[in-house]
Amino acid sequence: MLPNYLRILLTPIAMLSRRKLIQRLSAMPLLGGVLGSVTPFESALAAPAATRNLLKELGLRTFINAAGTYTAMTGSLMHDEVMEAIQAASKEFVMLDDVQTKVGEKIAALTHAESAVVTAGCFSAMTLGLAGVLTGMDQKKVEQLPHLAGTGMKSEVIAQKGHNVGYNHALTNTGCKIVEVETVEDVEKAINEKTAMLWFLHIQSDKGKIMHEQWVALGKKHNIPTMIDIAADVPPVENLWKFNDMGFDLVCVSGGKAMRGPQSAGLLMGKKKYIDAARLSMPPRGSTIGRGMKVNKEEILGMYVALEKFVNQDHQKEWKMWEDRAAHIADTITKVNGVTVTTEAPPLGNHTPTLRIAWDPAKVSLTTKALQDNLRNGNPSIEVVGAPNGISITTWMLKPGQEKIVASRLKEEFTKASV
Repeated sequence: MLPNYLRILLTPIAMLSRRKLIQRLSAMPLLGGVLGSVTPFESALAAPAATRNLLKELGLRTFINAAGTYTAMTGSLMHDEVMEAIQAASKEFVMLDDVQTKVGEKIAALTHAESAVVTAGCFSAMTLGLAGVLTGMDQKKVEQLPHLAGTGMKSEVIAQKGHNVGYNHALTNTGCKIVEVETVEDVEKAINEKTAMLWFLHIQSDKGKIMHEQWVALGKKHNIPTMIDIAADVPPVENLWKFNDMGFDLVCVSGGKAMRGPQSAGLLMGKKKYIDAARLSMPPRGSTIGRGMKVNKEEILGMYVALEKFVNQDHQKEWKMWEDRAAHIADTITKVNGVTVTTEAPPLGNHTPTLRIAWDPAKVSLTTKALQDNLRNGNPSIEVVGAPNGISITTWMLKPGQEKIVASRLKEEFTKASV
């Protein structure tokens, strides 16, 4: 049984005017208060709870990201719409497979693919895509991965030598081995009854002798599926459907870079038979090599919203903004004698305006490491990329106005080090 004064107070508060509420509160000695003053209880009712600043609470360093979408730097920052989708999804239960199916249909339509699924990053998309190629819809084979011997599954993936980089571990996770080739003739000789797939790495395409269309043609000629990794290779936005249109059977991309989806999300797009098979190795199913590659409903829906926003945004306007930021930084720091800047957009991956900053050691006595350390340890902290003869900077991960801070700090460090 509530005390009488609490019953009076709590019924019905929503119908009371502020003045009547204060009058009731001030009449209660236990709660205290002077008529007309705001009591602690009223303040608690009126004021929203303070938001915890966990980064500050844990002593974590935040920084201005003038480097780019690096995993170590937590990728990119999600748009408000993405966070709203994540928050809304967190309030309800829904079957995970249903979310993947419905979202996959939308993603496939946006990217000109037969089918699609949200994965735990691009690396996960590669592993799961190859798993689907190996097993088909055979549940027994799904549970046998990565043990291929005696299963009847194929065991080799062909890749160009210049494409065989560390991320290929995503493919060997299935139990397959990589067979290196350099020429079309090498491919023809390497193909045998064990060949499961032809794999292509877009960002290294200039390091190989066989280009995209010819790679796809080789796959079709020998009835062997082809996969392309375009992890960090948007923008341009057209890459999201270019390689599906070109005929690659599977396309893998990161979701937490330019698209600004959850950093732990990615996309696997392509032929429906391979996507359906890949999903057999994905959660919620257990006893699979992909069980640990879990993507929750919040990430799936957040990734869809991020992709939709990215596809529909004004990319010319965005590019102009990046260029203007780059120009401001370049104009500011080249006022220091001995500092030079060239601006370019890498053609294959991270295709955004990028500043290559160098300086004459005879005029600016500063090492690359010293500059990086000074920027990192300053306030605010700034991250840039070290290069053999200077640093590089991108502007696409900067918040509005941060280009002015970056320019000012760089000019300050160069000026201090001027000989």
